[in-house]
This record gives sequence, structure tokens and C-alpha cells, in this order.
Amino acid sequence: MSSDPWGRVDETGTVYVRTADGEKVVGSWQAGSPDEALAYFERKYEGLVVEIGLLEKRVRTTDLSSKDAMAAIDHLREQVDAHHAVGDLDALRARLDKLVELVDKRREERKAQRARQSEEARQAKEALVVEAEELAQSDQWRAAGERLRALVDTWKGLPRLDRKSDDELWHRFSHARSAFSKRRKQHFAQLDAQREDARRVKEQLVAEAEALSGSTDWGPTAARYRDLMAQWKAAGRAQREHEEELWNRFRSAQDVFFAARSSVFAERDAEQAENLKLKEELAGEAEKLLPITDLKAARAAFRAINERWEAIGHVPRDARPKVEGRMQTVERAIQEAEEAEWRRTNPEARARAEGLTGQLQAAVDKLKGQIEQARAQGNTAKAEKLERELEGRQALLDQALKGLQEFGG
Repeated sequence: MSSDPWGRVDETGTVYVRTADGEKVVGSWQAGSPDEALAYFERKYEGLVVEIGLLEKRVRTTDLSSKDAMAAIDHLREQVDAHHAVGDLDALRARLDKLVELVDKRREERKAQRARQSEEARQAKEALVVEAEELAQSDQWRAAGERLRALVDTWKGLPRLDRKSDDELWHRFSHARSAFSKRRKQHFAQLDAQREDARRVKEQLVAEAEALSGSTDWGPTAARYRDLMAQWKAAGRAQREHEEELWNRFRSAQDVFFAARSSVFAERDAEQAENLKLKEELAGEAEKLLPITDLKAARAAFRAINERWEAIGHVPRDARPKVEGRMQTVERAIQEAEEAEWRRTNPEARARAEGLTGQLQAAVDKLKGQIEQARAQGNTAKAEKLERELEGRQALLDQALKGLQEFGG
């Protein structure tokens, strides 16, 4: 009989393994010596040790599912319980029991992890839905459309929830996308209609602009072109394929008109510059009449100069005030000389001036007497009041005396 700490072989060739529950028959060995029998079944034990070690490593280091891990444990436990190996089978059972505990722990951890992931996925999808519903009201068609497409890709990358929750959130998400697409479609349909209206309006504007391009009614036509341009801007943009072609026609018509006007204005400016030169010469001739010494001769000479002046055409607008002002200065000097002559030779006016002067002189003398009397009486306030009144009457008297001198008096 042969034996070791964990098993023995009896004289009949029966192999036993020692366990906590006593000896268990491992098998019968007739092919060789008892030592060979023990060595064989010990190798089977070592095989179980290796398999259990590998399973322990897989459970600890891989994502082996709990179901597959338990199936592997049950398979190994059956082999251990079958007692077809010689070794510390109780130790193997203990290792398998601990492995079951580890698998259960991993199962709970994964369950908790899945719960966390599910909650995170729920929150992520709810956030996507909220953003999609906000974007559904946006008028930033391109940016919002691109963002919604990005949200769909993000959604696809998230784990599924329970069917009811996932379907509800997807329904809201899909509804927001559909609402945005509907609004965008309506917007662009309306935009297309507006652009078609703009095209029709601009075609009419182009037709009128082209009809006006040959006009020589410079002022009104230029004003009308400004009106047409304002209407063009107010009409909005036509379709891209029409806008540039219509604008080129509109601008070309304007260019034809304004080029012709510029040519005519250039000729006119040259003529007006020559007119200005002539009028400056006449203004200089008129200024030589000053100062007026012979009113009759000056009047006749100015009339002749003015007739030549009127025969000359327009001068540049910005130069007109200055050259006309020179003529007006001479004309005013002649008018003032005529007024002075009239006053000097008008007896009625002279009489009125003398009468007014006499009245003012009498009033001034009277006030002076009243001031002397008030001061003599010590009435300073009354004297000061009368002096202020005297100042006004004296100013009127001085003015009247100046006017009387003009009559030669």
C-alpha cells in the first residue's frame, strides 16, 4: 500500500483522497505501481489548481460576465466534488467559495456601475432634449441646424435607457428637431417668395433706369435715380442668380446717364469759369466809380456796366456771392448818395427834422432845469431818475442833429 498526506492506494489498487468529511474514493488504478497512481491523480489535482488560478485571474482582470464566471465555477466545483484528484480538495472548494463571493461582489459593482451609467445617460439625454427644444425656437438656421445634427450623433453614442424612458425622451428630442425643420422650411419658403418679389421689383427699377439713361433733364433725372436707388435698397435681395445680373444692368444705366451729365457739366463749368472772369472785370470797373462824386454820371456808368453784366451767363455757384457782393456794394453806395441828395433837397423833410430837433432840445433844457431844482432841494433819488431820462433824450437829440446836418443845416 502506498500513501501521501492527501491520499493513498490500497492493495486492490483503489485510490483514496483525504477530505474533512473523511476519505473519498478517487478511482481504481491497475496500470502501474501505487506511486504512479498517486502521481497521476496528483497531476489531475494540479490541473484543477491551474484552472482555478486561471479563472481567478480572469474574474479579477477581465470583464468576464457573472453568468459565464458562475458556469465556470460550477464546472470546476463538479470536478472537485467528483473526487477524481488527490490533493487538498477542501482548499480548492474554499477558493471556489471565495471566487463566488468575488463574482457576487463584482456583479453588484457592475450593477451599481450600470445604474450610475444609466442615470448619467438619462441626465445626458435629458440635457440633449432641453437643448434641442431651445434650438427648435432659434432663427440661427445654419448654426442651430449644425448643432442639432451634432446632438443626434451625441445621442447615438449614449447607452440606451429602459424602453419607456428612452422612448419618451427620444419622442421629445425628435419632436424638437421636426419643429425646427418645419420652421426653417417655412422661413426659406417665405424668403424665396420675398426674393421673387424683390426680383420683380428690381426688374421694373432696371427698366426705368435704362429708359432714363438717355435723358438730358439733368436735375430731375438725377433726383429720380436717387429715388430708384432708395427703392432698390428697400426691395431687399433677389435670388443670387438674378441679383448680380440685375445690379449690373441698373448700375450700367446710371453710369451712362451720369457720364453724359458729367461731360455736359464739364463744358458748363468751363463756360462759367470764363463768365466769372468777365464779371470780375466788370465788378472792378464798377468799383472805380467809388467814392461817388458825380451822382448823375456814376448812375449812368453803373447802368451801362450792369447791362453788360446781365448779358453774361451764369458763374460757378460757390463764386457767385463774392462777385455779386462787389457789384451790390457799388449799387448801395449809389442808392445812399441818391437818398442823401433827396433829403438835402426836400424842404418838407428838412422842416420835420428842424421841428423834431427843436422839440428834443426844449425837452433836454427842461430836464436840466428840473435836475438842478431837485439837487437844490436835496432830492438825490429824483435827480438821478431825471438824469437817466436826460441821457435818453440827449441821445435822441444827438441823432436828430446828425440827421439835420445831412440837409446841410
